[in-house]
Amino acid sequence: MVKEGGDCVAIFHSIQRVMKAEKQLLEQELDILLIPVPRRLSADCGMAIRFSLESLEQIISALDQINMQIAEIWLMRDGEFEQIGLKEADL
Repeated sequence: MVKEGGDCVAIFHSIQRVMKAEKQLLEQELDILLIPVPRRLSADCGMAIRFSLESLEQIISALDQINMQIAEIWLMRDGEFEQIGLKEADL
């Protein structure tokens, strides 16, 4: 279950990409939430995908299967956001 604090927010370049990513991740039975993009992060797309930090590698792997790239990933802790890289080494 996606929990409060320590979660990631993935932002994509278009709503179509968000919907395609959501479909793939749900088919893989990964625990995600479709959320409005926090205004502090971006006003481009309007929707983002929220998931736990622990599932970051699984999320990236599932999206790689359909050649889907995440534009930005933000780590959300205690109401604050920090941009993180897409590889575990960047965390």
